[in-house]
Amino acid sequence: SDIIVAISGEMQGRMFQSLLDAQERGVEITRMPVAYEEMLGRVPIRVLETDWILRSFVDQARVSGFFVVGKRILDILGGLIGVGIMLVVLPFVSLMIVLDDGFPIFYAQTRSGKGGQPYQILKFRTMRRDAEADGKPQWAKEDDERATRSGRFLRRTHVDELPQFLNVVRGDMSLVGPRAERPELVELFQRHVPFYRARLMVKPGITGWAQINFGYASTIDETITKLEYDLYYIKHRSTLMDSLILLRTPSTMFGLRGR
Repeated sequence: SDIIVAISGEMQGRMFQSLLDAQERGVEITRMPVAYEEMLGRVPIRVLETDWILRSFVDQARVSGFFVVGKRILDILGGLIGVGIMLVVLPFVSLMIVLDDGFPIFYAQTRSGKGGQPYQILKFRTMRRDAEADGKPQWAKEDDERATRSGRFLRRTHVDELPQFLNVVRGDMSLVGPRAERPELVELFQRHVPFYRARLMVKPGITGWAQINFGYASTIDETITKLEYDLYYIKHRSTLMDSLILLRTPSTMFGLRGR
């Protein structure tokens, strides 16, 4: 009843005619990338043709001005609510961090925003002060030994990310979007992961399609899988999809899936 076409390169005339004959007999013809998206909620970047990014993001991923304005209004409202929650927990989190590992309480780090523009992301400090003594960026790992005792709790509950709502209000970030990465890691991933820079077409988010479906990545292969989710979001983003992601985010937080 169905044929999924997974042909790379030029299609022979006989194959094209056979597909037309099957379609005339009522068989459903679907291209593999389309079936992959529908079944898995991500795009198959390992097998995409070079012009896919043009067809997907120039022709198909355009959004209306109403969506852009509506998303910004939602970001401001949600950001202000998030800042309010942060102020409520701030005294308790500050005491926890200071008693465990001293000052500072907050941690600022350069991340790549929309279009690769750098900005300073804000978080509660969860790592030792010498976590990157050599100055080289490192991936977050499961049970990261660089995390303090209080930091492990803050990371697993995602409380450490509450200060990012200030970034949302300022316009550096959105409530929903790909996870913000450091410029050094973006440069690394661009060399090894196809289409990686396409995720910089939108603002990074506190939560996102990749975050709720996959979580953290600590290898190149995991980064590829996570990017597949990010590009699916960028291609299909809408107010409805943003709302779905925001509704599913609490289960990620209460499931203690952070690292």
